[in-house]
Amino acid sequence: MARSQSQSRGPPGPTVAQVALIGLFVTALVTAQLTASKVLAFSLPVSLPVAGAELALPGAAVAYALTFLASDCYAELYGRRATQVIVNVGFAMNFVVLALVWSTIAAPAADSSIDPGTFADVLGASTNIVLGSLLAYVVSQNWDVIVFHRIRDYTGREKLWLRNIASTASSQAIDTVIFVTVGFAVAPAVLGVGAVLPVEALLALMVGQYLLKLAIAVLDTPIVYAVVSFVRAREERFADETTVA
Repeated sequence: MARSQSQSRGPPGPTVAQVALIGLFVTALVTAQLTASKVLAFSLPVSLPVAGAELALPGAAVAYALTFLASDCYAELYGRRATQVIVNVGFAMNFVVLALVWSTIAAPAADSSIDPGTFADVLGASTNIVLGSLLAYVVSQNWDVIVFHRIRDYTGREKLWLRNIASTASSQAIDTVIFVTVGFAVAPAVLGVGAVLPVEALLALMVGQYLLKLAIAVLDTPIVYAVVSFVRAREERFADETTVA
């Protein structure tokens, strides 16, 4: 007896939404590793405790915050186990970034190249960032997934805003403390690459980075709702069309 057309097709491949969210996650993650060594400074209309009248934060703050937006959307749509796979694969990709950066630094430079010392100073400092982000990433991202789904177990599909903000706010606090401490103090001191920032500067970076991440966590909630609603409607319509066919 011949198999039906639907049976012969085999298991369905990844959807556009899955590929797009994974792509956003990986792109933001790699961008964060390469931009974090630059410290940004923004003047504030008021003086904040610790931070003062200037908000200082690593250049990776926005890019890294996008990884949480992507992982929260993915967690809501495809579940905890699938999201943790993405998180752990992303963790391994950090080592790929580190290997590629240092192999390029070690390779001989042509006469037409930019100054190898400048290149090493700029990208070599990313080693500290990668090491800091490795520890911060594996702890905070897994915490984010756990908290997100613990809240979802109690609320079901309702109150997406609560699990998005609560999981991101708590995980970003963990991420910020670990990342800044390791990336800008511990790793430079141990490896001798980059400057070890004083305690006041470290605290200012923590406050600045966390305030921005917290603001993004609140502001991206409508985006999470829009993405999840759009993808669910599209995939449910596709499922209906497939069933009818």
